Amino acid sequence: MNPILVVDDDLQMRTALKEAISRIGFQAVLSGDGQDALQKLHQAPFSLVVTDMKMPKLDGLSLLKEIRRRVGNVPILVITGFGTIQDAVEVMKEGASDYLLKPFSFEALMAKIRSLMERLHPEKDLITENSKMIRVLKIAEEVAPSDTSILIYGESGTGKEVLAGIIHKKSQRSHKNFVAINCAAIPDSLMESELFGHEKGAFTGATEKKIGKFEYAHHGTILLDEIGEMSLNLQAKLLRVLQEREITRVGGNLPIPIDIRVIATTNRDLYKEALEGRFREDLFYRLNVFPVQIPPLRERPEDISVLASHFLTRFSRNLGKDIQGFTDEAMGLLLERPWRGNVRELQNTIQRSVHLCRDRLIGLSDFLMESEPSPIPANGGKMKDLEKDMILKTLKEVQGNKTKAAKILGVSVRTVRNKLHEYGNFFPASSPD
Repeated sequence: MNPILVVDDDLQMRTALKEAISRIGFQAVLSGDGQDALQKLHQAPFSLVVTDMKMPKLDGLSLLKEIRRRVGNVPILVITGFGTIQDAVEVMKEGASDYLLKPFSFEALMAKIRSLMERLHPEKDLITENSKMIRVLKIAEEVAPSDTSILIYGESGTGKEVLAGIIHKKSQRSHKNFVAINCAAIPDSLMESELFGHEKGAFTGATEKKIGKFEYAHHGTILLDEIGEMSLNLQAKLLRVLQEREITRVGGNLPIPIDIRVIATTNRDLYKEALEGRFREDLFYRLNVFPVQIPPLRERPEDISVLASHFLTRFSRNLGKDIQGFTDEAMGLLLERPWRGNVRELQNTIQRSVHLCRDRLIGLSDFLMESEPSPIPANGGKMKDLEKDMILKTLKEVQGNKTKAAKILGVSVRTVRNKLHEYGNFFPASSPD
């Protein structure tokens, strides 16, 4: 998997983001401005770009436009402290995959990056030895060839989107688009445009016509991920689309016929939500034609070791490592953990452990569990502590070589020297420079 490119003119924020990204199991390359970021994008592939909005030379919005014009369809997460709806419309209109408002917590950043990376590199199969999951897969295979609407229930991280992808691949629509939209990740004010598209001039910032997800999924499958998060107003519009099998772009007048298969997922009890007035009952019955329930990982303990080994093999290969397995103590910890984040939490844990492991077996010291992270402040003393820890840790990893450390951190050697002087911490004079 290619690394994530982090672009921010603030050294403290860059190092904090790098630390946060590494703690959820991904590699990060740092860049101090938009021009440098464009050079790096031309030199090597990246899975994702995380960029600040306010920067010298080339701001985040300009960088976004240049990436779309010169590099292509690289997913981009924009970080901004100016969180108006108009800002969101502007960055989303120019092709941003998502945005994050300052100040933000580690958990918020983690959720955004996870979501984007999982959509880029989804699992192709559900790995299981559990009888309940085997039954779920058999049912999915049987219903896949039809155009029946399916509602997949399950806790976050159980693999609902993966199952939806499997159903699409086994359907008669497999040669057409599979379009997923996360109903929890897009602001309500942007959702209608995302789903149905808009005409030029439909609202402030709509400088050109946009094709929506439903239109893009024509003849294919659309996945409405976490449908329970959709507002009642949009639920009414969605119901009409599903009934009439046609959409109208925002600001448009002409109906556009659509031929799609609908799969929805939820981590809620939608029947209860409908009874209590938080979800439209008529939409519930329109979606719930064929319900499928994915059990949480804690109810299928035999899958923990199987999945852990699968992820170990995959991430070891991606990182060019030869890790053979787990110590008995490490596997024991994996088997005892409740895994409230389900398969996603297990996957992230194994990915981080592969990054940290320096032996042929993963041990207890290689685990960094998700209950440990603390919020990342936008500024302040804690940020300086994080910056210091990151610089000193990097220097230790390269045996005090300031040039190598500077390259990894994305700063100049002079900056590293100045910071060490500031910390009152010097490596031996014999250390390479």
